[in-house]
Amino acid sequence: MKNNIFICLVAILITSCNSNLTDPQKIIDKAIAASGGDKYLDAMIAFDFRDRHYVSTRKGGMYTYERITKDSINTIHDFLSNDGFKREINGTVVEVPDSMKIKYTSSVNSVVYFALLPYGLNDASVKKKFLGETQLEGKEQYVVEISFGEEGGGEDFEDVFIYWINKKDFVIDYLAYSYDEGKGLEYRFRKAYNPRRVNGILFLDYINYQPNGETKITTLEGLYKAGKLKELSKIELENIQVK
Repeated sequence: MKNNIFICLVAILITSCNSNLTDPQKIIDKAIAASGGDKYLDAMIAFDFRDRHYVSTRKGGMYTYERITKDSINTIHDFLSNDGFKREINGTVVEVPDSMKIKYTSSVNSVVYFALLPYGLNDASVKKKFLGETQLEGKEQYVVEISFGEEGGGEDFEDVFIYWINKKDFVIDYLAYSYDEGKGLEYRFRKAYNPRRVNGILFLDYINYQPNGETKITTLEGLYKAGKLKELSKIELENIQVK
């Protein structure tokens, strides 16, 4: 009798724990914790991506993102912070039209956003939706949709993301997103690889895929499984430093 009661209690606890993981907030919390947690909050993170150098500096709620581009003549140094966007050329601040500030802000923010995933998925503008569970390439995944509110969601607040988060270690294994740059919706699917930790923070590279025609973001998983996505590029971070 006692054994039966114990088994029932264990079953209830297991069911309760599993039911918690239909909550997208708890899944994202675990993913952030697994990838670095509080280490993101007070860190200087630097890396190279496609011949440009990036630096992300955070101190509590204050942040500065930097992008440094060099050629044979000029060094262009972009700054994005709580105070907005600023550009220096060879150490001198230059005026940037508002239309270009929007473009540069989006470009810098996008690179840092992807590089530091899943940090950022708890920003105030983020909306989370649990889409269920699935299996991809033999790995069990939680599937979470991320969208953004217009207030605080930036220029690209209408973009939608889907994350496949490994049920075992809560690391992002795959992601997909939709975006519109004025030519209609486009879609990408990414597979994570080359995981490595630098001073306690996890970094991933990605193989970037695109569909060969009209689709929806929710069909990208099936297209990937069927081998119907075209490899477009690789997203690789180099010379990573964390202080």
